[in-house]
Amino acid sequence: MTRLSHSSIETTMPSREVVRQSFTLPNTEQYLLHSTTREQPYQIYVFKPSQEAPPEGFSVIYLLDANALFATMVEAMRVQSRVPEKTGVYPAVVVGIGYPTEEPFDSSRFYDFTMPTPKEVLDALPVRNKDAVRPQVGGADAFRAFIEIELKPRIERNYSINTKQQAVFGHSLGGLFVLQTLFTQPHTFQTYIAGSPSVHWNKAMLREQEDQYTSNLQQGQIHHKLLITIGELEKNHPSNMSENAKELYERLALLPNEKLDAHFYEFEGEGHVSVLPALVSRAVRFLRRG
Repeated sequence: MTRLSHSSIETTMPSREVVRQSFTLPNTEQYLLHSTTREQPYQIYVFKPSQEAPPEGFSVIYLLDANALFATMVEAMRVQSRVPEKTGVYPAVVVGIGYPTEEPFDSSRFYDFTMPTPKEVLDALPVRNKDAVRPQVGGADAFRAFIEIELKPRIERNYSINTKQQAVFGHSLGGLFVLQTLFTQPHTFQTYIAGSPSVHWNKAMLREQEDQYTSNLQQGQIHHKLLITIGELEKNHPSNMSENAKELYERLALLPNEKLDAHFYEFEGEGHVSVLPALVSRAVRFLRRG
């Protein structure tokens, strides 16, 4: 098992010799996992609670952008699940999906989290640097298949997992991926957490997928939980991120609660990036809601 190195500390020995020791997150491991559909492997991070698994297995949350968020979620889970009767957070396995990089985010996320997008739609997107090379997009179906066909079976072989309590968490483009997974492959998870979703990326396509999901929902016996969040300061985002998220939630909230238990939360005083720690904390509580 490879322990997740987070940073290093220094200790002073009686001889005044400084000895460096690695700092690790307890009960974690990381490894590279190659996919049959892409050349670059994924960096997989896994946290297993120290508590004994319940008879039905642990709940599990699949976390996107794990390079940036895995440690934050693990510490939130470790601390709050010690007293679940007070926090509402119960021990769960955390599976982070990231990339072999030291950076918090990798450009591969643009490909993995987006559906094929027409050039005219891409050209209309707000960008910080119009001269930058546009990353490749359109690989969401392949990424979703990797999670379902390659990653999940490995996790379920190695850990005691309750397959009836599986969640997916994504922020920004990851939030868009979460919504499109709910709308197009709703059987994949039971709980969906979409923070600051990039609805603007392809609003028309997402609305079509939403309409199809709504139509199918009336006919099936499936039940989902959904949390959509934004930061208060995102109302100033050039993509209309806040307005888009609220409008989407308001439509979904009209669906029968026994079919889709939809929730919305706005984090006061937080922007697109600063919202992440608070969002993670709310996400681990939402996992076992209801």
